[in-house]
Amino acid sequence: MKLRFSIQLLALGLLVFPVSCKKTSDFLQVVDHDGVDSRIWDAEGSVQYFLNETYQVIMPEFPYQNTVNNNAINWTSDENAYGSTQELPQKTFNSKGSLIGDNFKYIAVKYQGNNIGDNRYFDIAKCNAALDNLPNSKGLSQAKIREFMGQFYALRAMVYLSLTKYYGGVPLITKTVSPQNVELVRRSKAKDMFQVIVADLNTAMEYLDGVAYTDPVGRLTKASAAALKSRALLLWASPQFNPVNDPKHPYDASRWQQANEAAKQAYEIAVASGHALQADYATIFQTEGIGNKEAMILRSYNTTANKRGHNVEGRIRPGSEGGSADDCYKPSVRMVGAYTMKDGVPVTAAGSVTSAYKYDEVHFWMNRDPRFDATIGFNGANWVLSGKNGRRQWNYEGGGDDKSALYCKRFSAPNLPMGSVKYGDVGGSGMDWIELRFAEVILNYAETANETGDIATAKKMVKLIRQRAGIEQGSYDYGLALATNKDEMRDLIINERMVEFAFEGKRNDDLRRTRRMHLLNGALYYYKAGPKLTNRKFWVGPGVTDSLGTKDFLVAPMKSDGSKMNRDTINMNNPASVDKFFMAYDGTNIPSGVAGMGMPEHYYFFGFNNLFLQSSSLLEQTIGWEGGTFDPLD
Repeated sequence: MKLRFSIQLLALGLLVFPVSCKKTSDFLQVVDHDGVDSRIWDAEGSVQYFLNETYQVIMPEFPYQNTVNNNAINWTSDENAYGSTQELPQKTFNSKGSLIGDNFKYIAVKYQGNNIGDNRYFDIAKCNAALDNLPNSKGLSQAKIREFMGQFYALRAMVYLSLTKYYGGVPLITKTVSPQNVELVRRSKAKDMFQVIVADLNTAMEYLDGVAYTDPVGRLTKASAAALKSRALLLWASPQFNPVNDPKHPYDASRWQQANEAAKQAYEIAVASGHALQADYATIFQTEGIGNKEAMILRSYNTTANKRGHNVEGRIRPGSEGGSADDCYKPSVRMVGAYTMKDGVPVTAAGSVTSAYKYDEVHFWMNRDPRFDATIGFNGANWVLSGKNGRRQWNYEGGGDDKSALYCKRFSAPNLPMGSVKYGDVGGSGMDWIELRFAEVILNYAETANETGDIATAKKMVKLIRQRAGIEQGSYDYGLALATNKDEMRDLIINERMVEFAFEGKRNDDLRRTRRMHLLNGALYYYKAGPKLTNRKFWVGPGVTDSLGTKDFLVAPMKSDGSKMNRDTINMNNPASVDKFFMAYDGTNIPSGVAGMGMPEHYYFFGFNNLFLQSSSLLEQTIGWEGGTFDPLD
């Protein structure tokens, strides 16, 4: 006997479409467009399939994937070339409602979306349907029900946390509702949003305690729920939601204490669960499966299943190895400057303290934090691609393999052949996206400890990160001794996050939650092209010279025995050798007609687009936007 749910599973609950039902199982035979066979909740296989589909629409992708809903947000920062221009922030924030959907009532009912994140209320609805109906399952054990529900609670919290950080407050739906009630829904206050998010994650932690999955890769656990709770409470305590010196919204120091307790708890649970930092920073994303102890939340990809790969490899590689690198993967001048010297001393202080290393802005890659070389592909850098061991990347103008100044190396697969780089329905990269790793738990703990006056614990946590990175202890305890108070340590931690999570989509969040993004207004110059060759001429053979501008010229003088040396023998860590062949990088290039970043302060919270606002008579626009009356901080 086929039964309809007593409450229609619509977009603010869940509408399961016929196409979805057919691919799930025979239990999902639709009676009409407003109902679904209730027996789905009685069979472990059908619930698992439903859960898998929910993971598929909720779990974040690579942040620079070329999809309409997430690329512009993560590009808008000071870590990459394109994000440091005024053009992108304006496009990003003026598009307003793209992160939530266009029509609260109708699009959520009729449209699931073609891209991940197209319709977040459809995603929430899937979670609500499961959480409403699993407790009444007739075929599952209580242990299995709790296991499933723990994951759905954590997934729902992920969606609401994402919406809250952008909007400050959205309609909060935690039960299935009928379409007649949509018109009665208002925006919830930020405080209510965080209360529900934290409550969901607390329940997830309770229900997932002791759960051992048969297929654990990519499944949310007690440890990952605790890490999400730490992320949420850090956001709630940060200046975006907890501003300092705002008469209308008094600063609440107790939020930092709550965030610190959650961060400490997340750290202890993660350690007890076997999570740890990977030994080699450079291979964090190249190490997949259960062997990666640092990965706590991830989205799994593969290159063989239809539409299960991604195009990041093509968008990160240079043209000489089958790629076409985007500006979003090209480091900015500010990104280059964020890396400390080998001993943890900032480049801004390397000339004023007794450090073993002095910063050289011409040869900026020399003697830097080892994460610099693991992340940035500069002219002459070692970068194994297409299985070519010993490969060097050449970016110089007039003869290099590629004309871009700098590349991001972090998400490239060293052994992927050139012929497999391009992504269609299959192929491309199968590298998993790690949304949250143990390093974030550590730095959350460091930041919250510092804000609550425990600078010793803050330094202890950051030291773990810097030791793994390979930074030397030096004369200043990995550079940590230079931070002597809360303010200096705060700046150090925010900079550490920029370096540690380079190109992981975290920088935009950090700039916004710390209210530092509008401080970047002005010209953020970036490296537009690699260095030029010197004008000297070198021997090619007896009696023959050639300029260094010739594309195929091997830029090195002849050996004394008359044989030629390849450019790959140039010692890029020797200033004299570099200067013999190359002029300095020009770090002040910016495209013609493009101004520096410009972001009004009210952009810390998005506004809704008009279609979304018109879909419910009680919805208010965000204050600061035209006609706005909703204050996200009330």
